[in-house]
Amino acid sequence: MVVKVLLLVIFFAVMVGIGVYCRTHAASVNGFVLGGRSVGPWLSAFAYGTSYFSAVIFVGYAGQFGWKFGIASTWIGIGNALLGSLLAWVVLGRRTRVMTQHLDSATMPQFFGERYGSNALRVAAAIITFIFLIPYTASLYNGLSRLFGMAFHIDYSVCVIVMAALTGIYVIIGGYMATAVNDFVQGIIMLFGIVAVIAAVLQGNGGFMASLDGLAKVTDPAVSDTPGVFNSFFGPDPLSLLGVVILTSLGTWGLPQMVQKFYAIKSEKAISTGTVVSTAFAIVVAGGCYFLGGFGRLFSDKIDISKGFDQIIPTMLSGLPDILIGLVVILVLSASMSTLSSLVLASSSTLTLDLIKNSFDKKMSEKKQVFIMRVLIVVFVIISVVIALIQYKSNVTFIAQLMGISWGALAGAFLAPLLYGLYYRKASPASIWVCFLFSTVFMICNMTMRSAFPPILQSPINAGAFCMIAGLILVPLISAFTPAPDKELVENCFSCYDKEVTVPQSESLGKGERRR
Repeated sequence: MVVKVLLLVIFFAVMVGIGVYCRTHAASVNGFVLGGRSVGPWLSAFAYGTSYFSAVIFVGYAGQFGWKFGIASTWIGIGNALLGSLLAWVVLGRRTRVMTQHLDSATMPQFFGERYGSNALRVAAAIITFIFLIPYTASLYNGLSRLFGMAFHIDYSVCVIVMAALTGIYVIIGGYMATAVNDFVQGIIMLFGIVAVIAAVLQGNGGFMASLDGLAKVTDPAVSDTPGVFNSFFGPDPLSLLGVVILTSLGTWGLPQMVQKFYAIKSEKAISTGTVVSTAFAIVVAGGCYFLGGFGRLFSDKIDISKGFDQIIPTMLSGLPDILIGLVVILVLSASMSTLSSLVLASSSTLTLDLIKNSFDKKMSEKKQVFIMRVLIVVFVIISVVIALIQYKSNVTFIAQLMGISWGALAGAFLAPLLYGLYYRKASPASIWVCFLFSTVFMICNMTMRSAFPPILQSPINAGAFCMIAGLILVPLISAFTPAPDKELVENCFSCYDKEVTVPQSESLGKGERRR
């Protein structure tokens, strides 16, 4: 217990210390929200990865989908690495950085307002962002509480309040730069932690081959009668597995707290490096989490699944040595605090810049804007803590369902407008409205009237994946039948990609001198 407490104290001290160290970067709006658009590749890549993977992944998703799909759940981690990280950086990274700077956009709603020439779209996007980030935040606390309860026997309320307070402190003091530096430290912990935990769990079951053999002997008639289905290549339900891969991989393309990482990156060279680093990080962390969760059924004699999937991973880890349990707690704490910091920063900046300043005080000074953002971080943290406590005591839903609702609504509403906004000149404002309304209404109905949906769409995971794919179809389809966007506005937006820039010869080969 002394070792575990000491690890926590050191961890918290480092996080707050980094916040204090980075305070000089948070004096202006650009510095507080985007780190002055000067964040290097390693910090950006780790900020992206640690914001991506949290307690929701490690405790909720890895446990639930490892139980449902067996070792095939590893495909979710592979999809996260290839689609959610590699392809996201390749497709969105450079164009997002260039156009958002050209339009002087610091938030996703601000980008929509400038790109589509509609202040109403900007306000609507800000409201959607604020509303649907809350259930995601509540799910972070819930997952962390399971591990704290297992390791320290601490009351859930204490876990939530301490984590929220400490995260709020370093974000309020140091802004985005403090978040990015902390994310780097937390990411290193996650990399080493997940490898150590996987090795320990498998060793406790006789090693990798023995664990795989044990999984092959597990049967569950309620899922499948096929022998060895839980250690098969695609598991017992490939279609549902595909839905999870789509939601958790493509979903990042439309999440404000994820896309914002591209706004802040320093240079084009940094984007190339960040792509590689981010993908490698995702392979280890996401692939490792789901791979570990795939062996959950080896512990079925200790798990009462009727009490929820969120207990699976903590049960798997409960027999580890104290030093490893302490490492696991720090690992999940790192993942959760990094994601929470991104969420509260995205929410506070959106409310300040896209609602308060944009609608009520257009001449607000930078100093006042930063102050309001800091106040709103406190407000947002308090709201999310209250909701997390209410959710826990009333046992409303599981972690994965909360995340599915949040990701489905946000990514369904924003993925297509962002992607087409960067690449497609004919996307009309009307098509963006349809995309916003369709996804948010669909996910709200899925949450409130789930039994009325077809069986495959009753899961918020599948419903969210459906919204994302539907948005990609709806925007070009509606654009073909609605008034075209203002031509001058579109040309101005896309002119940033044709702008000629001068770079040193050391960074670019001259025309006619390119390597063959």
